[in-house]
Amino acid sequence: MTAIVVIVHILVCLALIFIVLLQHGKGAGIGAAFGGSSQTVFGSTGGAPFLAKLTAVAALLFMLTSLGLTFLGRQKEVSVMEGAGKPAAASKSVPAAPAPPAPTPPAGEKAPAAPAQK
Repeated sequence: MTAIVVIVHILVCLALIFIVLLQHGKGAGIGAAFGGSSQTVFGSTGGAPFLAKLTAVAALLFMLTSLGLTFLGRQKEVSVMEGAGKPAAASKSVPAAPAPPAPTPPAGEKAPAAPAQK
């Protein structure tokens, strides 16, 4: 689904660029007044109304596909902070139980000496 929306988004984006580049600016009418060619391809009024409507439709489709991609991207909910507060060992296994304390000798007896360490 996401791939289809991305393809439509790219096509609409390219179409929008092409449509905007086809339109002439506000100052283009001055050139026709001094002997330039007129817009006879789209009729006597030129292509302004048609291209303006086509631009509006392409812009609307561009916004809708942008919103669609945003909502499709939010469904995955991938976070860079997953597992950031947990230690690596504690997140995968149960923590070990603490060792029981050493037995205390009865009253009056000496505690055994600790083994010598090398």
